[in-house]
Amino acid sequence: MTTTGKNGTVLLVMDIQKAMMAYLPNPEPLLTKIETAITNARSANIEVIYVILSFRKGHPEIHSRHKAFSGIKDSGFMFTEGHEGTALHHTIVPGEKELILHKKRVSAFAGSDLEMVLKAKNVEHLVITGFATSGIVLNTVREGADKDYHITVLSDACADPDPEIHDFLVKKIFPASGEVVTTDEWVSSLKS
Repeated sequence: MTTTGKNGTVLLVMDIQKAMMAYLPNPEPLLTKIETAITNARSANIEVIYVILSFRKGHPEIHSRHKAFSGIKDSGFMFTEGHEGTALHHTIVPGEKELILHKKRVSAFAGSDLEMVLKAKNVEHLVITGFATSGIVLNTVREGADKDYHITVLSDACADPDPEIHDFLVKKIFPASGEVVTTDEWVSSLKS
């Protein structure tokens, strides 16, 4: 039986898409930390998996009752496969063998085959980065913990349009589901 990377660990890079980064006044600090995490994960033989929000043309997956996503459906084009805003941000370049998974809801697990991929790779530990802290990060942390994964959140490799909500989540909520460290602290732990 084989495991992925160091002790069955994967780095999840979630919703770092062109359209999403427009919600941050300055996405560069977040993108820099995520690039640091990706580079060091690869050096430590930790697989990187990218998860993006992506719907079929016409958004058949979105019900009009879905408060957060009904506006996406009304747009007629946002976050559809092949639309430029759906793509990963141009600073994030997956390796040739790195997976990009498409999700249909807020959590990285919802409407994607993430759990199937993680089980096939014998993954036990999720290292989490992404945007937004109050969206995909929160939902993936909680669902991943409920699925018995060991969770590590890289606090400065996550961001939210509301910095106060980000701080509250990383300081008060996420520690109940896993560990919260900075990217530099995580990178240092890979070298020990």
